[in-house]
Amino acid sequence: MTSRSSSALRKSTSPRKTSARKAAVSRADRLPEWNLADLYSGIGAPEVTRDLDTLDRECAAFENDYKGKLAGRTAGEGGGLWLAEAVKRYEAIDDLAGRLSSFAGLVHAGDSVDPVISKFYGDVSERLTNASVHLLFFTLELNRIDDAVIETAMRTAELGHYRPWIEDQRKEKPYQLEDRIEQLFHEKSQSGYAAWNRLFDQTISSLRFKVAGKDLAIEPTLSLLQDRDGAKRKTAAEALAKTFKANERTFALITNTLAKDKEISDRWRGFEDVADSRHLNNRVEREVVDALVSAVRAAYPKLSHRYYRLKAGWFKKKKLPHWDRNAPLPFAATGAIAWGDARNMVLSAYRGFSPEMAGIAERFFTDRWIDAPVRPGKAPGAFSHPTTPSAHPYVLMNYQGRPRDVMTLAHELGHGVHQVLAAKNGALMAPTPLTLAETASVFGEMLTFRRLLGETKNVKQRQALLAGKVEDMINTVVRQIAFYTFERAVHTERKNGELTAKRIGELWLGVQGESLGPAIEIRAGYENFWMYIPHFIHSPFYVYAYAFGDCLVNSLYGAYEKAQSGFAERYLAMLSAGGTKHYSELLKPFGLDAKDPKFWGDGLSVISGMIDELEAMG
Repeated sequence: MTSRSSSALRKSTSPRKTSARKAAVSRADRLPEWNLADLYSGIGAPEVTRDLDTLDRECAAFENDYKGKLAGRTAGEGGGLWLAEAVKRYEAIDDLAGRLSSFAGLVHAGDSVDPVISKFYGDVSERLTNASVHLLFFTLELNRIDDAVIETAMRTAELGHYRPWIEDQRKEKPYQLEDRIEQLFHEKSQSGYAAWNRLFDQTISSLRFKVAGKDLAIEPTLSLLQDRDGAKRKTAAEALAKTFKANERTFALITNTLAKDKEISDRWRGFEDVADSRHLNNRVEREVVDALVSAVRAAYPKLSHRYYRLKAGWFKKKKLPHWDRNAPLPFAATGAIAWGDARNMVLSAYRGFSPEMAGIAERFFTDRWIDAPVRPGKAPGAFSHPTTPSAHPYVLMNYQGRPRDVMTLAHELGHGVHQVLAAKNGALMAPTPLTLAETASVFGEMLTFRRLLGETKNVKQRQALLAGKVEDMINTVVRQIAFYTFERAVHTERKNGELTAKRIGELWLGVQGESLGPAIEIRAGYENFWMYIPHFIHSPFYVYAYAFGDCLVNSLYGAYEKAQSGFAERYLAMLSAGGTKHYSELLKPFGLDAKDPKFWGDGLSVISGMIDELEAMG
């Protein structure tokens, strides 16, 4: 219902799992599964039908009460209070719709191949789309109200409360279309991009990869890319390549269709650049993103190129094949990290920073807000979904007992804490632009990493921890900017006609070669590894938010280390603001300015400094 994406999806990672880890964590009943009953007791619950019917009535009544009246009534006596009541009703509808859509989406993420669940997800999505057609007029009419009139109305305290949301909506004004066209775009989304998104999800979940005589789903196959056995890593990479190759036409069609769909929408709305709609959605200036991208690409040689050269040396090679990019280091500790230990690691790190932050995070464990096991049909990767302010967030993981899983847990709980704190702003103003949505998650990772590093006395294990953190940061910064560069190339070239799978693969190899550097040898088959990245499908150009968040957190953590007192309070206040303030305003109390040319360089220097330390260790 709101203009921003409300889900904070974690980038797909490539987990590993040795036989020892399998023995330790393979039993799903040892890992928590979420309890979605706080939303609805099940897909057949009568409350689902009741709320869908309520939503239908509320949306139709809202249209009947307000359509065609906003400009005139707002300009009249008591207009501010009248409009505030309208916004309040709109927000209540948004909250109810958020509850329904979140429940359907989470159930589907838990098992996207079950036909009954898929039908439920599709039916709920269709009902929500049909109901929300009645609401389309509201923000369109709101944006047509004269600036002076809306400013006067917002002097009323009740409407002034919604000023951040109203001002955000009015930023969309130059790009909104005539009402009937907006309605057409909205209704056709179900048979357009939403249907192609669903096809991607179902196709990815149903793919099988033959490894050592077994047919594996994508998550356990990707996990083998971090197995200690080099032969297994190679076999997994070859299996991925073979299955991707067999399905390349489907994924090329999905990518081409969605890129064209976006181009049509952007052209009609008047966006100049392929990523401008994402920048508007993120409330970030194009020049700030361009500065970030330029800084990261210029730093490839001193970051990823240098690190992978080091890593190849640790394996006594000049080059590593692409399937060894995330291989566990020869001197890294073996053995699985039990779920209880992972929980304690993250909570103790959070508690050392702020007891309040740890208390919120602990509820995810005690109240069953986490779904951790790997299951057939379950969505790969990890995410924290905020659901709606009248409920609470839920975290999805695919926990397999590796150190990176602990960092992922810290990351997603950072999102979760942020979402809990921001919920008090209500359904319209709780969502945070993606650039800042990644701040809390990456900061949570950094807190956990620093605590683990401080507690590790063994030199080789400190080296392994430090190298693991560098790899994570390279995956978060370098890899995500390479993804963004790839997306720009695909969407730009798509304007001139369809791209074959081969051509998409060529673009992919070009940006991968540039970002990974000469120490990574890209072998045959890697040209199709773009196919499984969900962000390209679900959230075009989302990926730079990770790099934005990582570099920002590096600067933020530096401010934390120098702070005398009060940093945690200022930090939690920043998270609590949700979407009520621009990122520049939120960063001001910490003395940070993303428009300063030094800002991105300072953030990247933290990664470079860690690589310096690794080089000194030998």
